[in-house]
Amino acid sequence: MKVAILTSKNQWFLNYAKSLSKCIKNSQLFLDHKLIGKEYEIVFILSYHVLIPDVFLKQHKHNIVIHSSPLPQGKGWSPMFWQILEGKNEICFSMFEANKGIDAGDIYMQRYLKLNGYELNDELREKQAKMIIQMCIDFLKNHKDIKPKKQEGVESFYPKRTAKDSELDINKSIKEQFNLLRVSNNEEYPAFFVLNGHKFILKITEEVVD
Repeated sequence: MKVAILTSKNQWFLNYAKSLSKCIKNSQLFLDHKLIGKEYEIVFILSYHVLIPDVFLKQHKHNIVIHSSPLPQGKGWSPMFWQILEGKNEICFSMFEANKGIDAGDIYMQRYLKLNGYELNDELREKQAKMIIQMCIDFLKNHKDIKPKKQEGVESFYPKRTAKDSELDINKSIKEQFNLLRVSNNEEYPAFFVLNGHKFILKITEEVVD
């Protein structure tokens, strides 16, 4: 059984995708779905932000996506970060079969990641990646016995996050906005605030205290 792992070139998951490929026998990493041949039975589509046509999906037995929300709730962009901003410390990861809809395919499994409420961006990504990798490995071990189920319930969508979403409110406390600081990326989309027409950047790191 040949397995393809598909991710985007400049995405946060790229290095983790390389690690996943090393864990899976007869697997290969791709950065463009058009390069994946019909001989691949399973394609893991992980942090790949290109619209994939239905004709491609039909070439493979499984096209697997993992989305960090309890589908059909939380479809769309950056669901884990949006949920953290909502104050949630338990994040559901849904593995589903891709189709031409938006995060609409049948669900194979759901797992829950418990956060301690203090992880910053890098650690959040690390925990997210480990959950995704483990779910992929578990699917390969058990896919013959896993029965998909239709999504049920009312769907909701998260919008795409932009640098503007990292803006702090100078009239609120740090404690009130700590979750926003947690999900901000110090390099790509750091937290900031504007005061009297001046923009100030805030970067956050954790210092371990004995």
